[in-house]
Amino acid sequence: MDRGTPAEIVEIVKRTGVHGEVVQVLCKILEGPEKGRVKRRNITGNAQKGDMLVLLNTEREAKEIRGKK
Repeated sequence: MDRGTPAEIVEIVKRTGVHGEVVQVLCKILEGPEKGRVKRRNITGNAQKGDMLVLLNTEREAKEIRGKK
């Protein structure tokens, strides 16, 4: 790929955002130097297990969403 790294969603972790528009997922990187690693990312829009993403930056990882105390 010219731009970005393909990744596959392996698990939906949680929905967040004011209206639930952001989905936190675990995605497995399919190519490049970090091939095979599973990273946590925040994405917008509809997503389900098995969907493919193109990550422009694979070095960054989202923080875990914690519930209210």
